[in-house]
Amino acid sequence: MLDIYTDYLISSFSYTTATGLSKALSGMISHDKITRFLAADDYDSKQLWKLVKPTIRDIESNDGVFIVDDTIEEKPYTDENELITWHFDHTFGRNVKGVNILSLLYNNKEMILPIAFQPIQKTEKYTDKKTGKERRKSVKTKNEYFREMAKVAVIDNQIKCRWFLADAWFSSNDNMEYIKFDLKKHFIMPIKTNRTVCYTTEEKRKGQFQQVDQLTIQEGKAQQIYIKELPFPVQLVKQIFKNKDGSHGIIYLVCSDLTVEAETITMVYQKRWPIEEYHKSIKSNTNLAKSPTRTIRTQQNHFFASIYAYCKLEFLKKKTKLNHFAFKTKLYVQALRASMVELQKLKLVT
Repeated sequence: MLDIYTDYLISSFSYTTATGLSKALSGMISHDKITRFLAADDYDSKQLWKLVKPTIRDIESNDGVFIVDDTIEEKPYTDENELITWHFDHTFGRNVKGVNILSLLYNNKEMILPIAFQPIQKTEKYTDKKTGKERRKSVKTKNEYFREMAKVAVIDNQIKCRWFLADAWFSSNDNMEYIKFDLKKHFIMPIKTNRTVCYTTEEKRKGQFQQVDQLTIQEGKAQQIYIKELPFPVQLVKQIFKNKDGSHGIIYLVCSDLTVEAETITMVYQKRWPIEEYHKSIKSNTNLAKSPTRTIRTQQNHFFASIYAYCKLEFLKKKTKLNHFAFKTKLYVQALRASMVELQKLKLVT
């Protein structure tokens, strides 16, 4: 059923329903059976790992990288519950109603596969002191979930890697220390401009810290620094980039490996970008939010299926040399041709 349902998610270009799948199969599987499949078990990262493990074992090496990030997909017309609820979306700078999913991906040998995911459920209610309104929150932070996922990947599942890559949201001291000391791995991630740092151990001892954007640092050259309250030094690389509107921005990358050059740091960090493509693909190509499921279990299982459907597209990418969007376009063209043939047949009916 999982194989059939995920093929349906890849093949569909509209809302995905149990009735729609049953019709596509000419009634060979009833919509009730499909609904029972979605409601029967809880599909989570353990099941995902079983499905991707053989491929990960084929592609893993000590040059592999882990990428962590989360995404929010709006579901404004779905009833609110602990899973479909309000989240602050930094892209729009406002709260949106939908699902917030944290993912850990493995990137190596031109394949990018999710090995763990965590839909954020806000199960606890509290009263906002400023507004007096009732709010929801998760029992754990996304950083806590990330560290749990990282532990399972590195310590329990023994996946080979060298680097953890993340955006500034995950660049807390706790995460940096955990990656270096507990997991024995290295990280590259940007820090916000208000983080306070210093150049030397003497400045650190005297508490002479300043904001990172106040430092005089040459672009493209690695500089060893100390981040306040982080017990080890890191390398800092300043990158200046051009935005689409022609303006310029600055990013400050920190790296725990003191032996690599700035060029390596920036080159490795570019391997983080595929997680943005992953988010686009599960939203556009595997129908993450296009399901009218109502219960938390069926909703979460649909999200699991959407993520596994992405994996199937990634497997097909390797075989066909087509990226996910090109493959989806090919399916659409084939479906369009079949529809036009069927239309011509119907026009001949007297």
